[in-house]
Amino acid sequence: MKTKFVRPNWDKYFMEIAHVVKTRSNCSARQVGAIIVKDRRIIATGYNGTPMGIKNCFEEGCERCSKRMSGKIKPGEDIDKCICLHAEQNALLQSAYHGISTKDTTIYTTDTPCNQCAKMIINSGVKKIISENKYPDDLGLSLLKQAGISLSYLKRKS
Repeated sequence: MKTKFVRPNWDKYFMEIAHVVKTRSNCSARQVGAIIVKDRRIIATGYNGTPMGIKNCFEEGCERCSKRMSGKIKPGEDIDKCICLHAEQNALLQSAYHGISTKDTTIYTTDTPCNQCAKMIINSGVKKIISENKYPDDLGLSLLKQAGISLSYLKRKS
């Protein structure tokens, strides 16, 4: 009897990798993963957390996240006081750090980009975003739409 061989399509493949990447997140509040792909090749990965050399968020490196996790502030409150980088930011910065262009690339991210990440994605030349979950930031999504960046959602099987 012949066994049926099943391979994921490219979008599912890259999204699963983004989920593995998010396991490296050191943010105590939210784990997000992102990968940048060009010509079906991964050029950079990123997850959310504190900058290099800074105490990990889960080790109380970010005072804002510590307050959120202890219930002293609500989700979305005091965002400007968070020192953590977002997954998309880290992926874009890794590309820059290693001198790799992000022009005409696709970002696979487990959550849609916020306003700040959307602006960086627009100016970095990314042409397409594939995401699973909608992050509650309509301004970011509006900016992406105005800039003509394609955004599509991929459902993940549990």
